Amino acid sequence: MLFGLPGAQTYPLFDALHGSDIELVVPRHEQTAAYMAMGYAKSTGRTGVFSVVPGPGVLNAATALCTAMGNCSAVVCLTGQVPSEYLGKGRGHLHELPDQRATLVSIIKDAARIDRLADTSGIINEAFRTARSGRPGPVAVEVCWDTMAETVTADIDPALPRIPEPEPDPDAIAAAAKALAAAKRPMIMCGAGAQDSADAVLALAQTMNAPVTAFRSGRGVVAEDHALAAPAVAARELWDDVDVLIGIGSRLEMPYMRWRDMMRYESKPSGGPKLIRIDIDPLEMIRLVPDIGIVADAGTACGLLTDRLAAAIRPNAGRLEEIARARGTAARLIDGIQPQAAYLKVLREVLPRDAFFVPELSQVGFATYTGAWPVLEPRTYVTEGFQGALGFGFPTALGVKAAHPDRAVVSVTGDGGFMFAAQELATAAQYGIALVTLVFNNGGYANVLRDQQERFGGRVIGARFRNPDFAAFAESCGVGALRASTPETLRPALETALASGEPALIEVEVAPGAEVSPWPLIHMARRPSLVQAG
Repeated sequence: MLFGLPGAQTYPLFDALHGSDIELVVPRHEQTAAYMAMGYAKSTGRTGVFSVVPGPGVLNAATALCTAMGNCSAVVCLTGQVPSEYLGKGRGHLHELPDQRATLVSIIKDAARIDRLADTSGIINEAFRTARSGRPGPVAVEVCWDTMAETVTADIDPALPRIPEPEPDPDAIAAAAKALAAAKRPMIMCGAGAQDSADAVLALAQTMNAPVTAFRSGRGVVAEDHALAAPAVAARELWDDVDVLIGIGSRLEMPYMRWRDMMRYESKPSGGPKLIRIDIDPLEMIRLVPDIGIVADAGTACGLLTDRLAAAIRPNAGRLEEIARARGTAARLIDGIQPQAAYLKVLREVLPRDAFFVPELSQVGFATYTGAWPVLEPRTYVTEGFQGALGFGFPTALGVKAAHPDRAVVSVTGDGGFMFAAQELATAAQYGIALVTLVFNNGGYANVLRDQQERFGGRVIGARFRNPDFAAFAESCGVGALRASTPETLRPALETALASGEPALIEVEVAPGAEVSPWPLIHMARRPSLVQAG
């Protein structure tokens, strides 16, 4: 499957697709093509591919490429270039950038150019290997206008084996096992790097009776209805007593930034539990220096630790009760995030366990960070990562649904974020992408409005706007539309939309300012029970 928009420099590529067995989806904006590829990659664990023209096309896609880099998605961008004689001349040829590869390398994993037809197979295959190997990320390949027009028989294999993984340092494994064997209250925090190691992570957690938490990309590695699962608010309730933290494929943003000071950088945590990090990217051991660093694949390292601990550890028998109490505290606090928590409860009750949920940066989306949306399977919670790109949700969800036509996929977005790519309703209709999109319409950028009212003396600027009739707009694009104004009315609307098997939009009207802020349960300097007690 390829997502892309044809243009002058990529005509030969699209002509080659004509009559092939590669499915082509053409959205209405280059940024959407990249986001769809990212949604495909993030939800499947395979490589997403998109194609846009060079220059402005690549720059339009750049936000999505940054996001794919931030949330560790294996994406390959195929693009063009000026004619080979014009490279580096600065003559002002169509779509020319001073140095497109240098621009891309500054924001993504790698960028290459095919200068000779004989190198086509090697460069393309290496692009796919690089995107998938180690910490996954986006890779771009460009081809000059005239070179792309030539004919070559290439041997392309996107499924070539990954670059070999680093072997874990036996001394680091031994040191980590020793620390964990002595721990009384260990905790595991997962990131995107743990998504393909769910069984190994759970086995390690069960060996120690350790709670497992995550912020965004690591959620669902351990199902959040499991007795050892501790979604964010519950994890913060337990955090002060944790003596060893194992970060698995995670930047550990939640405990060391959001639970501390977002404005103060620490290269090595001061205070807190002993830190063990497992990450396939050796640079992570420099960005946040652990007490014990294991550079390895998550599953491999977890398996080695489990084997060492199995006969050497007596897990804390009371830990399950402590986790259950923390979850109870979290549930009571999360129930105060209204009406978002009530809407999310309906969604969870209606959607099947393996449904994909793509939140937008919105009041409902932010509420999901707390655990208000229980994530029950790996890769089913597709988020934006640290880039925090407003507008990513709806186009990304289209890519998720294109990759999983037989599974339920729901995009939950605010009115502000939805309008970044609202025109892609026409894409959903044209290709029969049966995504169900919920647009929570509160008439503005609610976070901006709240901050201006609370932190800037009520001086509101640029935070309110007039929206179109979303239901009428959807219908004009050929997408079925429904409305809801309460959690009770959302339930039948959602059931109808899912049962239709066609693209659908549900507009949910919310009074401006009516949504309770979820942020006190995201930036938690104090444990939630103390917040609850005042």
